[in-house]
Amino acid sequence: MKTRQLGSSGLEVSELGLGCMGLSHGYANQPDRNEAIRVLRDAVEQGITFFDTAEVYGPYTNEDIVGEALKPFREKVVIATKFGFKDGSNAELDSRPETIRKVVDASLKRLRTDTIDLLYQHRVDPAIPIEDVAGTVKDLIALGKVKHFGLSEADVVNIRKAHAEQPVTALQSEYSLWWREPEEKVFSVLEELGIGFVPFSPLGRGFLTGKISAGTRFEKEDGRSYFPRFQKENMEANQAFVDILQHVATEKEASTAQVALAWILAQKPWIVPIPGTTKPERLKENIGAAALELSSAELKSITRGADHIEAKGGRYPEDLDRVIDRKA
Repeated sequence: MKTRQLGSSGLEVSELGLGCMGLSHGYANQPDRNEAIRVLRDAVEQGITFFDTAEVYGPYTNEDIVGEALKPFREKVVIATKFGFKDGSNAELDSRPETIRKVVDASLKRLRTDTIDLLYQHRVDPAIPIEDVAGTVKDLIALGKVKHFGLSEADVVNIRKAHAEQPVTALQSEYSLWWREPEEKVFSVLEELGIGFVPFSPLGRGFLTGKISAGTRFEKEDGRSYFPRFQKENMEANQAFVDILQHVATEKEASTAQVALAWILAQKPWIVPIPGTTKPERLKENIGAAALELSSAELKSITRGADHIEAKGGRYPEDLDRVIDRKA
């Protein structure tokens, strides 16, 4: 697999990464530990070098699985993790400097490593000046515990403030054909400052694969069961996005998921999507997107088609908006 550099930081990773959250958090039918480790090691063998986790995924178990799976390949891979919540739960923000230091030490142990390649603030904490957050990470970098600093779902003001204190290597935010807000909100600033972009949920939490329909029912353990976009009437309307992708997929003899990922890869050379999966066959399918080249006409067709569709349903339910959908 080809590699990409996240902005001007010098951090080089495979052009597709692997979002590890679903291996232990957020979805139903999670694999057992051995199966999860197999998926992670399969990813390495197939050329993926960029792995994304967080202390709150599980909580804690995801980092532990990632650490065990990747330990034999540690010198070949880039591991990203996150801080920013209280006591490993996503219910309350906490980016106090003492919390950041404590979380990093705990993450290092679970990840079985001496340094974290990329450390994100999971969500901006309005109670703590972003300059203090960036300064704390700067100290951790000086100590050798962290190599690169990242932000997740941060707005332009906070990106600039943080970057002035400690260069930001990457911004992670949701981005896909049905959620394109970063294009208008942050892309120009990332390009100006030399910051890479790491889209999570690049397949719309599975919806853009075409394998979910309005008739799909999610188990209660699956977060999508109560996410607005995955309610029946909204999925019926949002099928229009899948139809756009499917049209091109048929012509290219590719899967809808591969077209969705290839479209993202074509937007900017400093974008590295991190689709997640728990299945070896889906991993192989996603990796195939890196070799799929879309013509300028095909890219324009997809983009223009999506321009005329408004995604129905919010990204998160109201009770999670207060913390998870945090921009400032």
